Amino acid sequence: MKMLHTNLHEIESAAELENLISENENVMVCCGRMGPMCIPVYDAMEELEEERKNIKFHTMAFDNPEAHVIRNAPESRGFMGLPFVMYYKNGKVAQAKTSIQSMEMITKVLDKEFAN
Repeated sequence: MKMLHTNLHEIESAAELENLISENENVMVCCGRMGPMCIPVYDAMEELEEERKNIKFHTMAFDNPEAHVIRNAPESRGFMGLPFVMYYKNGKVAQAKTSIQSMEMITKVLDKEFAN
């Protein structure tokens, strides 16, 4: 059951997230709601998905009970604002960010963590 209305693939279970990050080298997951801090991040991801084919861009609904794997990750300890954004490289968290992020902030992380 999709909770977020974006054009990105929405992860619906912890198992699906685990498969995604184990089967793909570069993954960005935005865990949030349809709110003012989250929507600009989804929009940026939709744009980036077109040009960065080496990265999998996905969303996960913050209120989905299965999102506990992101909400309770050690990397997101102390996060206050939505969304929680996780960047996975080779199955491990490369970076985690919280709150609104600009296209520039996102591409900076992508360039650093997922450079070819």
